[in-house]
Amino acid sequence: MTDQLQSKGFSRRGFLGFAGAAAALPLLAACSGGGGGSSGGKGGIIKFWNMPWASPAFNVKDKQITLAYKPPKGLGAATYQIVQWATFTQTFGSAIASNTGPAVSSGGGLQAFQYAAQGKIAYADNLIATFKKDGTYDDFVDGAWDAMKTDKGYAAVPYAYDMRVMYYRKSLIEKNNITLPTTWDEWLAVAKDLKKVGMYAYGVGGGAGNNVGVQSLISLMINNGGGVFDADKKFNPVTDKNIEAMDFVRELISAGAVDPSSVTYTPDNVYAQWKANKFVIGFWSPGLSVNTGLSDIEVMPPLKSRSGESGALYFPNNLMMYKETPSQEGSEAFLSYYVKNMHQLWDSQVFSSVPVLKSIVNSEPFKKNKDGLGAAKYYLPVAKTLASPGGQAVFPAIATMDGTAPSLAFGQVMLAGKTDSKKALQDWKTAVESA
Repeated sequence: MTDQLQSKGFSRRGFLGFAGAAAALPLLAACSGGGGGSSGGKGGIIKFWNMPWASPAFNVKDKQITLAYKPPKGLGAATYQIVQWATFTQTFGSAIASNTGPAVSSGGGLQAFQYAAQGKIAYADNLIATFKKDGTYDDFVDGAWDAMKTDKGYAAVPYAYDMRVMYYRKSLIEKNNITLPTTWDEWLAVAKDLKKVGMYAYGVGGGAGNNVGVQSLISLMINNGGGVFDADKKFNPVTDKNIEAMDFVRELISAGAVDPSSVTYTPDNVYAQWKANKFVIGFWSPGLSVNTGLSDIEVMPPLKSRSGESGALYFPNNLMMYKETPSQEGSEAFLSYYVKNMHQLWDSQVFSSVPVLKSIVNSEPFKKNKDGLGAAKYYLPVAKTLASPGGQAVFPAIATMDGTAPSLAFGQVMLAGKTDSKKALQDWKTAVESA
């Protein structure tokens, strides 16, 4: 399955982690008036909008699942619409402002929380109670719901995870008689050895449409017990833990671990460097082996930092319900059906993101997805959201830095290796606060 969002430079984040879709959703003024496309009473049609999370085969299968829904008596059937990443903020923004939007959707990872703050989201607490009664709740992986919780309730339902995963080229590791590193210091030593043969141990990019550069840096902060938001939900990257992590990045750069041109690399440039035998170890999201067509790319377990910590960054993709719906009962009935049937996306191998349901993670079809399986095995237990280290619950303020120009610039500055770590972090903080 091709990760089209990466190849086009879009982010699954706003879920995910590249540029375009990572843009902050526009905050909408309260809009009064009757419901447009969501009218029709309790038995009205439930409009489900989903994103092109992968190749076109994903949406073909996803539409089949949606249209196969047989609603309980008195409730409406479901329709399906694809919302393109290039215009998703405008599409959702105008539709929800005019009350002509969907009853249920996926979207950017911050979307539910931003619209919840505007009073547009129907919280999922009642659906959770239903899941607890029928056993579905126990199928969610541990901690899945933590990121969905707000002071007023659960703003969304977990859908899938995107993670910043470390990869390695197995054939090149073996060819150069290198032992796969397990710690930061071992990684540094490997970087020096690979530099001697013209290869790089920190393969990454920070150019147009590519936020993986800065996300890899945040992942290393989390790997060291740090992160960028504090317990008061304030953007606070200037901490001892983060300075230590960025100082280590500077050591890697000095050792020749980073391609000097990385700051300009788009996703396609990154794929090209992997295929050209230049990148031997690096960061990306689940799906790199398919993106590159390389059969010897493997997921590398997260490394132990010098402080003995282990961790990584992930983005919690989710499904949300809106107050503008023919009936809340209808929205919940459809979403309950969808969650119980979304395993078909992984069964058909059209979705490479890490599942939130244990039954899918443990299924035979998912075991054939080596990128997703490796991410689930090694990274799911230690991964944390951008809310770290202050917590795990996502909140709207994350949009002030996630996928923004100041953050992209910070990634480029750090990967260029020419700035003091503390100064770079302070400049980043100032730029985000001033934006």
